[in-house]
Amino acid sequence: MSKYDRALERIDLAHKDDPNTIEVNNETLPYEYHYAQKMTKYLERLNPTASDLLRLAIRAQHLRRWETPRASYPATKIGYHSWRGALQRTQAALVEKICLESGYEAEDAARVGAMVRKADLRKGDPDTQTLEDVACLVFFG
Repeated sequence: MSKYDRALERIDLAHKDDPNTIEVNNETLPYEYHYAQKMTKYLERLNPTASDLLRLAIRAQHLRRWETPRASYPATKIGYHSWRGALQRTQAALVEKICLESGYEAEDAARVGAMVRKADLRKGDPDTQTLEDVACLVFFG
């Protein structure tokens, strides 16, 4: 099994722990696993030649999101941004660990984490912008 396949499998296993479910084609799926699959499908349409690192970041976009509910932060704009920032940092750390445990070099693991954190979005990083575009397509799709 390739390091990409190992990392993808570990990301999906984490998504499958989501206690929230959704009914899709008469099948009950963990919500974040379903969301991750949708992210991947939209990426395939938007950029079928995307790098493995971008594919992993796309798949890890909402990694273990249910563990930090939105209601655990104030219902304000500042509360929302604080919640999103905390989620991004946590999700980035988790996916970096998964990448390292799957055989990726530290630099590649950090790159995946940076995309999940959206660290270089305002600097015009094309992969991070693609991740953001895919998330928007899933949201509106």
